[in-house]
Amino acid sequence: MNPLFDTHAHLNSKDFNDNVAEVVERARQSGVVGIGVIGIDLATSKRAVELAAQFPDFLHAVVGIQPNSVAESNEGDFAEIEKLATAPGVRGIGETGLDCYWDDTPIEQQQAAFDQHIDLANRSNLPMVIHMRESGELIAEQLARQEKLPAAVMHSFTGDWELTERFLDMGLMISFAGMVTFKKSDELREVAKRVPEDRLLIETDSPYLSPEPMRGKRPNEPARVEHILRCLADARNVPTAQLAAATTENARRFFKLA
Repeated sequence: MNPLFDTHAHLNSKDFNDNVAEVVERARQSGVVGIGVIGIDLATSKRAVELAAQFPDFLHAVVGIQPNSVAESNEGDFAEIEKLATAPGVRGIGETGLDCYWDDTPIEQQQAAFDQHIDLANRSNLPMVIHMRESGELIAEQLARQEKLPAAVMHSFTGDWELTERFLDMGLMISFAGMVTFKKSDELREVAKRVPEDRLLIETDSPYLSPEPMRGKRPNEPARVEHILRCLADARNVPTAQLAAATTENARRFFKLA
């Protein structure tokens, strides 16, 4: 089996309350050697830390407040995120970023929270996971205004090549999820073909975005990351073993794992 690393999954969501151990075991049986468990608010960030402690060296916590969760967060929640960032098993900050599709949080409030996460990632020397939905231009502009950028990944990427180049020029990683496998995603696959191999990551965004041929079947889970890997290998016309090894090494480097 090829080694696989699912860099972005929400095993801390209610979808996995009753079977997280089974989901983890299925992932292992599918060749997955690591999973990033991503927080979207204080409660899920705490749960990510708990899961990283339960499955050490396999589940890796990322803590933060997702843009759509910012408005409903309490005053002091971010201070708790800052404390969590020092916990064992925490390997990243996020997910953060901007979302112009949903209107749960005013954009100015999202931008202020994004700046907080960027600052925390810099101070903690942890990489940052960036959420982007219909907000690529605004994210690029906000990142360009920073004096210093932490290591970061554009997660579940859906941008065009021009936007991709801007993020690559900033030193960011680019991660693809189930959308890249969808039959009508030819343009996204063309983008994925051009991302340098050492800047490429794969993810499931579980429990969302089940890849082909399981599209629409929820919950998605990390064992299905192999479908994203195979799709990208086919698009790039490289052996699956080569791309599996490269994306796994990229993930280990990104999360600063041994």
